[in-house]
Amino acid sequence: MPAGVYLHIPFCKSRCSYCDFATDVFRNAESVELYVRAICREIKSFNPRSRIQDTKSIDTIYFGGGTPSLLTPAQVQLILTEVRDTFEVALDSEVTMEMNPATVTSQTLAAYRRLGINRASFGVQTFDDRALKMLARGHDASDARQTFRLLRDEGFDNISFDLIAGLPGQALDDWRRNLEEAMAMRPEHLSLYLLEIHEGTPLAEQVRSGRQPVPEDELAAKMYEEMIDALAAYGYVQYEISNFAKPGYESRHNTKYWKLESVFGFGVSAHSFDGRQRYSNERDTARYVGMIEEFGIAEAARETVNVQSESTFLGLRLAQGIDMSEYRRRFLVDLTEKYGAQLQELIAYGLIERVNGHIRLTRRGMLFSNEVFSVFV
Repeated sequence: MPAGVYLHIPFCKSRCSYCDFATDVFRNAESVELYVRAICREIKSFNPRSRIQDTKSIDTIYFGGGTPSLLTPAQVQLILTEVRDTFEVALDSEVTMEMNPATVTSQTLAAYRRLGINRASFGVQTFDDRALKMLARGHDASDARQTFRLLRDEGFDNISFDLIAGLPGQALDDWRRNLEEAMAMRPEHLSLYLLEIHEGTPLAEQVRSGRQPVPEDELAAKMYEEMIDALAAYGYVQYEISNFAKPGYESRHNTKYWKLESVFGFGVSAHSFDGRQRYSNERDTARYVGMIEEFGIAEAARETVNVQSESTFLGLRLAQGIDMSEYRRRFLVDLTEKYGAQLQELIAYGLIERVNGHIRLTRRGMLFSNEVFSVFV
């Protein structure tokens, strides 16, 4: 099974109020150049023989962040060249770049296309300018519309939108307008998330201090249910709790995480999984660059994964759920025997169901997925 490659680009024009990812404000071109050289060196230092999975075959590449679209085409080329020199890259690979509105031009997009970027993950979050300002997104709704037009004009035919439901002060009609505008634009893929407020972020402090209202759980649940119905009516298929796609446009890279397939991560804070162990890089950008310059690697933590347990709750994230026959072949144990009492209780509560040899979340179960997953941790 080919692995995936994840490339973390931490730089942003500004930090969003809800973000707890490893990011840095874009300050100067020199610091970006240092970082690009560091990530290229880390890729070059990769040795699969030191990993459990002894392979260099990959079929997905994902530039995440941060805002990877702040890189120049020349910098993207340097990184991709290093990936292609180090790994055996399938000809039909999915190559994704996360992009924020107002960070690209027709010239940069055309250059990215020539370099092999064939999928754009587009951070819209909301079309409400008031909410965008509250989130400190650094763009407005017109920027989002313009960037989408540029993507289409430059030949991008696989575009994903990110939208967030349950924002402080967001009414149900606000969410409906977001969905209507997104669907009118017809992206191939939509990632729609319920807002999570992470401790230590500016938004968490704003909510704690009363400057922003506490998001309402019941309202967010209503938004989620309306979202499922609306997208189905427009031909989008829900293939994961938060992800919807036109048939054939599911994210191949992200599916690797949910199926617990190997992904090799490079860059600050990047996580990797090699089939048995998960390991992660240093979270501070300056320390990451220093470690790469000195050692060629920047690994900060490593753990052995309980593959059976994680395969269970990650498999339940997918709309198709867990194929019980495949589970038995892989782990030599019957899922219903191992978790019999727990499964019966979850079925009784209407959180999971058995359908055609699969165990899967119900719609109610998707809303309370964390409670379901805790059974298998």
